[in-house]
Amino acid sequence: MNTEIKEFLLFKSEQYEHPDFIQHDPIQIPKRFTRKEDIEIAAFLVATIAWGNRQSIIKSGEKLMGIMGEAPYDFIMDFKPKKKYPFIHRTFNDIDLHYFFCALHHCYLNGGLENQFQADEAGLKNRIVSFRNFFFSLNPQTRSTKHVSNPEKGSAAKRLVMFLRWMVRSNKKGVDFGIWHTFSTSELYVPLDVHTGNVARKLGLINRTQNDWLTNEELKSVLIEIDANDPAKFDFALFGLGAFEKF
Repeated sequence: MNTEIKEFLLFKSEQYEHPDFIQHDPIQIPKRFTRKEDIEIAAFLVATIAWGNRQSIIKSGEKLMGIMGEAPYDFIMDFKPKKKYPFIHRTFNDIDLHYFFCALHHCYLNGGLENQFQADEAGLKNRIVSFRNFFFSLNPQTRSTKHVSNPEKGSAAKRLVMFLRWMVRSNKKGVDFGIWHTFSTSELYVPLDVHTGNVARKLGLINRTQNDWLTNEELKSVLIEIDANDPAKFDFALFGLGAFEKF
């Protein structure tokens, strides 16, 4: 990678990793809370439905918080499986939400959400697979399993990668939370979506045409040349250039 592109990515990352970013981003939903458990539950659910128009995601996130009485952790711990909650966001519906509430309740009875991302083998892919296996251990309907991507099947797992960025990266600049300390930021990837993928290709950072886990690996291998300790910070540059500047 040439020096000009490195400096450009560093500059754009600094520009977009700013509290102003929050006002148009679904991360504003978990930003309502201060308790660790409230933040991570709200963040996980909002990340789960984070596809489509961002304003639509935010609106659906607000509805989810209303269902949980603006107290996600208390709601999950007191969750009564017999009660149903009407909800739909694109293909995620009340059947899926009911299972997610049950699975989150199970998570917190067994060490918490962060604990379920621990894995016997190193690497973010293994962490996600370990979590996914635990999360879907309560006999869900097949339709619900589609809402947590599986990198073992090649998925880029964009929404989980984004959620983990929120949880792990420092809150020093007022955007991410930095509340999970069992991870290193060096493990993180850039959430690969249409914006980040297209901009990365235009800049010559990646060659692969599909947005899958192998492309995650290809992009990270380039970004660690600039910052091996925090490659995910370049999400702000790549996403900002695509979403806001139509680069």
